[in-house]
Amino acid sequence: MREVAAGIFVEGRYPGVHVGAIASGGQVLLVDSPLRIEDGREWAGQLAAHGRPRYLALLDHHPDRVLGARGFDLPILAHDVSREVMAGWQDTFKGAARPLGCEADRLKRITGVSRAVPDLTFQDRMMLQVGNREVHLRHRPGPMPGAIWVIVPELRTAFIGDTVMIQEPPFLSEADLEAWLRNLGELRRAEFRNYRLISSRDGLIRHESVGEMASFLKRVAKRLTAAAKSRASTETVGGYSKQFLRAYDLPSSRREQSLQRLQIGLSRLYHRQSLPTG
Repeated sequence: MREVAAGIFVEGRYPGVHVGAIASGGQVLLVDSPLRIEDGREWAGQLAAHGRPRYLALLDHHPDRVLGARGFDLPILAHDVSREVMAGWQDTFKGAARPLGCEADRLKRITGVSRAVPDLTFQDRMMLQVGNREVHLRHRPGPMPGAIWVIVPELRTAFIGDTVMIQEPPFLSEADLEAWLRNLGELRRAEFRNYRLISSRDGLIRHESVGEMASFLKRVAKRLTAAAKSRASTETVGGYSKQFLRAYDLPSSRREQSLQRLQIGLSRLYHRQSLPTG
């Protein structure tokens, strides 16, 4: 567990996402949950010396970050869309049923998914008082329609979820590339210039990584636009994944999952963009 600012902690040892916590005045706001319930218990134990958990905020509805929430007896915060999506899930989750190229795909069968459905939601923004800290939650769609950021203005720190992914390719299945690029532009403006930015997949990141992420998404958008003009098939677009994967220096143990993530993400994104509107 790393303390990146006074009372702000990040842990990246668990499968799935880097989880976070904001502690102040004997209270703790958890940011995302470890995928496995036993890891969630360990995470809560690490934080016990810093206060009592009060809320759990989910930065979107990606299975890697939400399935473990069923092990916490806490009010769960998320965006309206995340709650709507999760409320429609079956109570049993099988990772192989609808793979995403993520850690949750490895889960054979878990039950009690309904316990992870958020209790408290918002549409645009929400403010919480956690001990002596004011914490802002903002809707920032892009990676997923219900994606949010958790911001501590006093400490110039922001948990930005999957808005920036550097070491491995992003999840594109539910992406809105236009909104995503707008949010990356926001991170490059003056308000966030001196902020610590915490990615759910990479932990604390350099500000230069924001531009790198934007460049990658622009390449994806350009390629999909060309594919649409040539009326390429969904299968053809999924095949672009090998070319995009070359941008990442991955160990052999991570290449297969990352390739699958891109294949699935590109195919589903292209399919959604090809659907008639109106």
